[in-house]
Amino acid sequence: MGPVNQVLEKDEIRKAVWQAMRDAGVAAFPGAVGRIPNFTGSGKAHLQIAELDIWKDARIIKSNPDLPQRPLRRLALEQGKTVYMAVPRLREENCFVELDPARISDYRLASSIKGAAQLGRLVHPDEMHPIDLIVCGSVAVNRKGARLGKGGGYSDLEYAVALTLGLISERTPIVTTVHPIQMLPDDLPMTTHDISLDFIGMPEELVECEGKFHRPKGIIWEDVGEKLEEVPILQTMKARGYG
Repeated sequence: MGPVNQVLEKDEIRKAVWQAMRDAGVAAFPGAVGRIPNFTGSGKAHLQIAELDIWKDARIIKSNPDLPQRPLRRLALEQGKTVYMAVPRLREENCFVELDPARISDYRLASSIKGAAQLGRLVHPDEMHPIDLIVCGSVAVNRKGARLGKGGGYSDLEYAVALTLGLISERTPIVTTVHPIQMLPDDLPMTTHDISLDFIGMPEELVECEGKFHRPKGIIWEDVGEKLEEVPILQTMKARGYG
């Protein structure tokens, strides 16, 4: 399958999942289409992840900013874990928000996008601590660990940046939470820059993925495209000789 067809296939899968969630009435505020979809039961799905040893042992977590993973971000802060959230589209040189629970009194507010901007601290990757666990958002997943995001490619890019800079390793676990409708029985198209999952939390089930996919070894510069002009940290890394 060529790359153009693969992009089209991914887009069709996303559209089908968003529509299925709307039809079933399980898409929660602010809606599914075009997003990492919030879902009914997200407040239970995160508890599946919270029982994992990799969660209990983690002190530093990187998380996506989307609403369905907010319960995990709040729990992390309540448990004394530092949370890093990427600035949307990595558009700042200081491209992560650091949420240090020792500096924050309102964990509920801090776990939201708006609250993180108010209460967190913008940091450059050079200032960040090594990350123990990654939380990402998903539109579609399967039990093998394949994942589709909403199509921007930023979760994959954040992973590649962090790996290249030594903030994570290829063994750093990656988890997500989804509604069962988002768990598909078929293969999902995966490319060389796509990240795969270790665990998937659903309201009534925890899935340990089969681990069949190789993760990116770092930034695949030939795939970066126009992001090189749009993402300052990529320009800095290029100048440092990473690319």
